[in-house]
Amino acid sequence: MAAPIIWDEKKKVDTKRILIDPITRLEGHGKIEIFLDDNGNVENTYWQVPELRGFERFCIGRKVTELNQITARLCGVCPGAHHLASTKAIDGCFNAKPTPTAFLIRDLFYHAHFVHSHIAHFYALAAPDFVCGPAAPAAERNVLGVVGRVGLELGGAVLRARSQAQRIQAIIGGKATHPVMGVPGGVTKAINAAEQKEIVGYAEQLVKFAQTSMQVLKDVVLSNEDYVNIIKNPDLYYQESYYMGLVNKDDNLEFHDGPVKVVDQKGNEFAKYDPYDYLDNIAEAAEPWSYEKFPYLKKIGYKGLYAGPDSGIYRATPLSRLNVCKDISTPLAHDALMEYRGFFKDLGIEGPVHFTLATHWARVIELLYAAEKTLEDAQHADLLNGDIKQTDLVPGGRGVGCVEAPRGTLTHDYTCDENGIVTACNLVVGTTNNNGSMNIDVRNAAKGLIHNFEVSPGLLNMVEMAFRAYDPCNSCATHSLPGKMPLTAVIKNRDGKVIETISRD
Repeated sequence: MAAPIIWDEKKKVDTKRILIDPITRLEGHGKIEIFLDDNGNVENTYWQVPELRGFERFCIGRKVTELNQITARLCGVCPGAHHLASTKAIDGCFNAKPTPTAFLIRDLFYHAHFVHSHIAHFYALAAPDFVCGPAAPAAERNVLGVVGRVGLELGGAVLRARSQAQRIQAIIGGKATHPVMGVPGGVTKAINAAEQKEIVGYAEQLVKFAQTSMQVLKDVVLSNEDYVNIIKNPDLYYQESYYMGLVNKDDNLEFHDGPVKVVDQKGNEFAKYDPYDYLDNIAEAAEPWSYEKFPYLKKIGYKGLYAGPDSGIYRATPLSRLNVCKDISTPLAHDALMEYRGFFKDLGIEGPVHFTLATHWARVIELLYAAEKTLEDAQHADLLNGDIKQTDLVPGGRGVGCVEAPRGTLTHDYTCDENGIVTACNLVVGTTNNNGSMNIDVRNAAKGLIHNFEVSPGLLNMVEMAFRAYDPCNSCATHSLPGKMPLTAVIKNRDGKVIETISRD
């Protein structure tokens, strides 16, 4: 049963600056600053990422074959995505392609990784806002609060499914969290019959769990009229952007390998390109108040943080992937996609879905697809073929690896010399693609919710719900070094008295 929305009391604030720091239920660090005008309405907001990790720089000078281990440690949430994108880039640096069996093993690993990641986001990061309610006390808006409401049986099923997906990754990848399987032109080990049988058993259960998750979404969110009204509110979480995602040869949903497709606000194809040519299609802007870059479509240009046909801002999320693809190849996810599109068609929406919170629904559809693909790959007749690695490899050159990370299109771009030493490295991660859109959605939500200096914890949590739909991973995404970040230094004596304050804007 979904929790009712009980709004806590709104209180007047006596400031024009509201700070949400730290923001919660994401990977990495961030804060939101909301600035009010003289009437107490929102004038502007900033979704800020105040950390820098700089992985691109300290990859230079390393052996290129080490990068799929190094970049997998950007965070513990999506190491499989970085490992696979990096391995594909390493393939390119050696002018190699994986053998058919190696490609299949990678594919199996990656769809299990998607299952694991989507379960974590839906149940631990997003569900508290819907199961517990957006205005529930902050101490209850967490995974324990979710388990307390949905029951121990479902809570146990969530943990069991994540463990099963992790076990598949460990069998194939050597480690569950930081895989070591990828080598140029292949993988490190073959799959034997006993391992295949074990993986098939897990995959069958994961398909059933994904179906259960779809029913949970329907029972908790879609059956609650208040929640549905929030989702389809055009004044809160709504943005008419461009959309990006990988597709296969039939323009169907794809996570592992294929061209990048971009559609416009009406669903018309705007671009389709090989990942190797991504720099001809996207570029990255920087703002002085964030360590995270702002990618945009090069043909349109970066014109600031707003959405629309004349803005180069785009989105790369589960919502985006469903807007980009024509269909889904697996039967259960296909049916779920048709139901999803039928729901919005009944609202008069024929083209792309622009409601940001519908991303949670899209994520569960993808969970179902990933589970089905895991089972499909696990049962493939060629899985036990021992031809898992290319030979006669020669390093030197540029390689670009691109996959759909759970959070969006992920690109690794390496150049190495004839000794296999990295001379250039660029990463465009899933969260970075969505940096501009997250700023826009946070601003829209704040403007729609905060008026006349009246705020409450529940309203501020609803502002945070705007970025949670994107499942941001700020540790992965912080690569910008604008050169002059705002800084305030406060000098105090031993008694704590302020002697001097020095500011740099």
